[in-house]
Amino acid sequence: MTPVAAALTAMFAVPSLAMAEDAPVAAPAAETAPAVAETTAPVAAESDKVQLPAVKVQDRQVNEYKVETLQSPKYVKPLLDTPQNITVISKKVIEDQNVLTLRDILGNVPGITFGAGEGGGGYGDSISIRGYAGSNDVTTDGIRDSGQYTRSDPFNLESVEVVKGANSANSGAGAVGGTINLVSKTPKADQFARVSAGLGTDNYYRATVDVNQPVSDGIALRLNAMKHENDVPGRDVEKFDRWGIAPSVAFGLGGSTQFSLALFHQEDDNIPQYGVLFRNNRPVPGVDSSNYYGYSNLDTQEIRNTAVTGILDHKFNDALSLRNLSRVGRTTQFLIVDPPQGNVCLAAGQTVLGGTATCAAAGYTPSGPRGNVRDTVNEIVSNQTDLTWRTTLGGMTNALVTGVQLTRETFELEGGNTLRKTDGSPATLPVMDIYNPDHVYTGPANYFRTSKSEGEQKNAAIYISDTLDLTKQWAVTGGLRVERNEGSSTAYTVKTYTAPTGTNPTPDNSNLGSVTAKGAPAENEDTLFSYRAGVVFKPVETASIYVNYGNSETPSKASVNGSCTVVTTPPPTPPQNNANCNVDPEEARSYEIGAKWDLFDAKLQLTSAIFRIERTNFRVASADVTVPEQQLDGESRVKGFELGATGLITSKWSVFGSYAYLDSEIKRSVAKNATTPVVDTQKGQDLPNTPKNGFNLWTTYKLPLRLEVGYGAQYQGSVLPNNSATAPNNVRVDGYWVYKASLGWQASREFNLRLNLNNLTDEEYYTRVRGTGWATPGEGRQAVLTANYEF
Repeated sequence: MTPVAAALTAMFAVPSLAMAEDAPVAAPAAETAPAVAETTAPVAAESDKVQLPAVKVQDRQVNEYKVETLQSPKYVKPLLDTPQNITVISKKVIEDQNVLTLRDILGNVPGITFGAGEGGGGYGDSISIRGYAGSNDVTTDGIRDSGQYTRSDPFNLESVEVVKGANSANSGAGAVGGTINLVSKTPKADQFARVSAGLGTDNYYRATVDVNQPVSDGIALRLNAMKHENDVPGRDVEKFDRWGIAPSVAFGLGGSTQFSLALFHQEDDNIPQYGVLFRNNRPVPGVDSSNYYGYSNLDTQEIRNTAVTGILDHKFNDALSLRNLSRVGRTTQFLIVDPPQGNVCLAAGQTVLGGTATCAAAGYTPSGPRGNVRDTVNEIVSNQTDLTWRTTLGGMTNALVTGVQLTRETFELEGGNTLRKTDGSPATLPVMDIYNPDHVYTGPANYFRTSKSEGEQKNAAIYISDTLDLTKQWAVTGGLRVERNEGSSTAYTVKTYTAPTGTNPTPDNSNLGSVTAKGAPAENEDTLFSYRAGVVFKPVETASIYVNYGNSETPSKASVNGSCTVVTTPPPTPPQNNANCNVDPEEARSYEIGAKWDLFDAKLQLTSAIFRIERTNFRVASADVTVPEQQLDGESRVKGFELGATGLITSKWSVFGSYAYLDSEIKRSVAKNATTPVVDTQKGQDLPNTPKNGFNLWTTYKLPLRLEVGYGAQYQGSVLPNNSATAPNNVRVDGYWVYKASLGWQASREFNLRLNLNNLTDEEYYTRVRGTGWATPGEGRQAVLTANYEF
């Protein structure tokens, strides 16, 4: 805590001093408007007057870190007066830091962590918010983005909004720890163009364009495009390669009726990042963090993401307005992965690391999902309508938002394996040198399908939110949401390879990969009821104190990607105890008390919040062999506090920083219906992947000669890894500090250069940990030079 406390002291103690030293001092009133003195100077003749050349005046935003409002019409107040802890990462912060993936962008928000990116959801962004899973709580422009893939580029993002705490009333099913909303760029009324090109170490090449062009009164076109590639710093093999384009058009800008239509398309061709051998929550001794334990000539991650969005805004009058958003989207991801699972032996005769067997020889013997193929398709059709009514009731201003949302999602998954012989039998995988792995595969590679499944999710929701200003100092807000969530999962029977046995020496292995049967759908239907309430007190115009309370409900099938399990007849052996399709939704409650304060003519905002999230009944396996369904007996809670600072300390000094303290605990992880005593091995442990301390600071300062320097520091405390929720594990993964810096030069009004240095100390650290499997090393030191031209 010592370095964190020192950083916090510096961040929050400096502003008043800096403002006194650096801010311009207002002149006395008598000096600001001096009297016009009489003069006897001759007046120039008309013929002597000189016509000066026209001067183009550009209004440049000087406080681009501090965002005042959220995109959703459900939030009718500025952030200062919204009773919830919310962090908005602006486009300017993203550009100044040159962060590209969603994982790196969210590194600016302590309390958000990332898991190993595996399991039922597949490889991709596996997010936790305040200790609770948030992969299904990512939205784009308020529409849920359920695909499990890597969100890799911000070229079409205006900002990223992170709303903390249980938020089902606004965002729908789930949202226990919070929600993440990606805000897309839209056409504007003014003309501008920006072209950027970047060059850096580790084969970094990047080019982007952002052009906005009014074509007539009220009509404007905007085009964003990107091409990017780079090797992952500090790694031998992994790379990113992608391109994207996002054209949009808007009609009626500035009028009472506006309509915009936008297309987004991005294609990624990456090598998946699994990282290095990890055993007992530690890297295998002597292993270089750059080593690659997959097969570089086979492994691939191919993402295709397309969405079409139409938004209609109509203002009936000053009191009544309507917004309708419609989206059709499709996301595909094709994966071939070789995660580093298997036996690790440091020497013959020793025990396998993380296991109990005895080693016959030194080396890494791959096993598990090597060569696994996962081909997924996510599709969504969604429509959301919001009606906002602002009026005065008995001298009190009131803002009422009502809405309806209809969404249908589908999911297709085909699984298989490519490390097979021509007859479908598994290939023999060579033993790898632990310290110098040969990542080029030379054995047989033949793809055979091994599984096929489908999913469907339909959600219909109605909601209402009301904010009433009782006086100039007091306001209350509340919201209700009722939604019907219906989901189904269907598994197909696929013919797979059968090994010869003594009783079956010649099994039938013809038509491998063919579908032989379609299973009955496993269905889940729930009606969910979510609510929130808040009170705001404003002691002065520039500050607010608030109290917030809300809940969340999570059904057994909360995502179209996930599946629920039905009770089978006759029961399997051993007895089934994990069926959940007919189990009631999980519930959580969130309590928060906070304060916000705008300083320096509202240029800098300080925030603080104390919170508690209680998950009162999460699902756990039944402990009674005669009861096949899960029980809602699990309990956990997270409590803590957060501090934040965003905006301008002076006209030259910008800051974006925050600190989060999370005290998490699993209070119960076993069912109460045990026929024999069950030891609760997880009771009292931290929630998986939940650090107690997290800190982020990014600050820039403008120097003479049109120079600007930037400095950043990020800290994440130690965590228990993702698998600690399913197996006893008290070994924590070490925390880490990472530092970054930048140097910018505004060569002219149109042209500027920026140099970004990431991971200045080349710190070796590990993220996305699967304790007895793998962990991803953090990116090493990197330098990137970006040139920006605006016209």
